Amino acid sequence: MRRLTNILWLGIKELRSLRHDVVLTVFVVYAFTMAIYTQARGTSSEVNNASIAFVDEDQSQLSKQLIAAFYPPRFKPPTMLAAGAVDRAMDEGRSMFVVVVPPRFEADLRAGRRTELQVNIDATAMFQASTGASYIQQIMTDEMVRYLRRSDERLGSPMRLVVRKAFNPNGDTSWFNGIIAIINQITMLTVILTGAALIREREHGTLEHLMVMPLTAFEIVMAKVWSNSLVILVAATLSLLIVVRSILQVPIAGSIPLFLAGVAVYLFFATALGIFLGTVARTMAQFALLIILLIIALQMLSGGSTPVESQPPWLQTLTLVLPSRHFVTFAQAIIYRGAGFDIVWPQFAAVGGIGLAFFIYSLSRFRESIATSR
Repeated sequence: MRRLTNILWLGIKELRSLRHDVVLTVFVVYAFTMAIYTQARGTSSEVNNASIAFVDEDQSQLSKQLIAAFYPPRFKPPTMLAAGAVDRAMDEGRSMFVVVVPPRFEADLRAGRRTELQVNIDATAMFQASTGASYIQQIMTDEMVRYLRRSDERLGSPMRLVVRKAFNPNGDTSWFNGIIAIINQITMLTVILTGAALIREREHGTLEHLMVMPLTAFEIVMAKVWSNSLVILVAATLSLLIVVRSILQVPIAGSIPLFLAGVAVYLFFATALGIFLGTVARTMAQFALLIILLIIALQMLSGGSTPVESQPPWLQTLTLVLPSRHFVTFAQAIIYRGAGFDIVWPQFAAVGGIGLAFFIYSLSRFRESIATSR
């Protein structure tokens, strides 16, 4: 009972210390509000308001139909250019795409002769340029097929492909980015809060005060675990309910309590990682460098940004020991696909088992650090 009381009051001390750290408090609030919204809305992988221009040397009904097929929100209203103004328009950045329709384009197409359309692309915005080129190709193909079916040529296909998108019918990237942003912030903020609290106590000399009190290393560590986990859990819950579900309008298919239970299990590992880094780093600058190295690796290998299946086979096997991979797996399954505990329990068990093992190791490191300080 005395041990639990010590852990409780030490944790309350951690919360009070965080409350008085204005910079860190503001950082936590920003990370789970504006950072989530910005990542969801500002890093879309879709083409929006792309500038496109046409050089219409055919002046036919088909060329006018092609020009009219491009409209907001994917593309800005097309502008018309003379043939000699293409280079200048692209050099000045006024047009990301310029489509050149050659003379006798419609006549050649109706006669069955091979013809070409030229698409000039400003590839400095590489991702949008690649996606936009695919959009242009699809739109052009659809419009030409539709036009020819109304004229002399009849096109047919023995197969009709019907595509149904599950879990995100409109392919809205903000649905994906919003949840991934929360997952990434949970990892980063938990490690930062826990490790920074330990280093701050060492730099301010309060760690020495704790060591002369009748406290064990386990009590000190557990106090940091529950207090910092509580802060992140509350922040993640409010962010999920207010920012993601209410503001971003992202539907949550599964159980929110089940997702938060998984977050609580994962926080056990993340806080242990923060304590481990706090014992390795001696200054806040060293801690910041370690954060950059580890957090980027955890996020890249977790499968949140890119699928795990796209990684080399040996690396896929290595990521099985990373709790972040299992966390992303069950978080996406619950939030997007509405999975229940009967489906995600292997990931829960993996996160809990790896987290417990790493907590024991971090606790031993912390004991060694205290023994060295004494």
